[in-house]
Amino acid sequence: MLMRLLYTLSLYLLLPFVLLRLLWRGLRAPAYLRRWPERFGRFPHTPPPGAIWIHAVSVGETIAAFPLVRALQHRHPQRPIIFTTTTPTGSERVTREFGAAVLHGYLPYDLPGAVARFLARTRPALAVILETELWPNIYAACSARHIPLIVANARLSARSAAGYRRVARLARATLEQVALVAAQGGADAERFLALGAPRDRVRVTGNLKFDLAVAPDMAERGRALRDSWGGNRPIWIAASTHDGEEALVLAAHARARGQIPELLLLLVPRHPERFDRVAELCRAHGIPVVRRSEQRPCAPDTAVYLGDSMGELMLLYAAADVAFVGGSLVPSGGHNPLEPAALARPVLHGPHVSNFAEISRLLREAGGSRAVNDAGELAGAVVDLLRHPEQAADMGKRAHGVVLRNRGALERLLGIVGEMLNTGLSARD
Repeated sequence: MLMRLLYTLSLYLLLPFVLLRLLWRGLRAPAYLRRWPERFGRFPHTPPPGAIWIHAVSVGETIAAFPLVRALQHRHPQRPIIFTTTTPTGSERVTREFGAAVLHGYLPYDLPGAVARFLARTRPALAVILETELWPNIYAACSARHIPLIVANARLSARSAAGYRRVARLARATLEQVALVAAQGGADAERFLALGAPRDRVRVTGNLKFDLAVAPDMAERGRALRDSWGGNRPIWIAASTHDGEEALVLAAHARARGQIPELLLLLVPRHPERFDRVAELCRAHGIPVVRRSEQRPCAPDTAVYLGDSMGELMLLYAAADVAFVGGSLVPSGGHNPLEPAALARPVLHGPHVSNFAEISRLLREAGGSRAVNDAGELAGAVVDLLRHPEQAADMGKRAHGVVLRNRGALERLLGIVGEMLNTGLSARD
């Protein structure tokens, strides 16, 4: 209790700086300046009691939760779904995907008053928090109100575990409030146990990201899109790229076009507030670029197609021959390689894949992905795969096989949710 009190006091002291950071981000992305009351617990909807509350932080976690939301809507149609995120990008994805079918808002700051307002307004029957979000006041408030809380798709890297060990007593007290930790893998489970999660409340259920749903017509739509760019042009995609990474990707593209002059790059920055800057970067390098938002066809000399739309990444992957997954040539931890793998695309990534270490290992060991260390290696891998389509097809098939072999986490999690809703008891009872 004392540790949580000190933690809360620290949050209050840091709050002015948090708000200044929010304001600073809002200058670059105006959506951050809107809906501030939600961050202090004033949820914009009043659901009937008994809702299922799902929270996801990153865009990747948000997308991974979509199949879970659809399955819960089908199995528990009488229960409203509350879906919270923390960023405007995540908010936009939820709104685009579900509209009014879910009750969406921002997660409140982990302050006692904000959390109390949020829970009094929403009155959920169950909370499902994705991956590694340990919020001491939220967890304690759910426990005090007898709201079972599941940490679903839970992962904990060695680096994150070391960070939590610096506040070991607070981490242990927080994990003791959890109904269940549904861990992605055995190593994740062991790290949660080492932090103090009760052994009878930790299970290995697998990774929800393997249960990614691909629209049945996605391949056909991808072919139609690439046909609009000039028919038989070879195409590669660099997706979810970060600041500093686009320059490396463009350097690799220039090298690759030296050997394959008609090559087209689909460049998709991770954060929408950077779309304009990346377009300017292309122009500053004298690279002919067409933006997706312009809704105009590529000219024969177009070298880069900038994916500056939201919610179309899978479509762009489907239109490409080779996929590079960004956030990995710069030390950002990488993004989800299962999205191109689910479409049977050969996967390339840089050395920084700590966010998807286990998935990346499985793909590499199966021969479905290849690591590159710099722009030169990236260019060489792209050219090699495009010049050897049989090798690229086999690599894509192996990547797809990894996805198929590891499905099942969704069904296991749905079973756990059903048990808790049906009994009205948390796993500790």
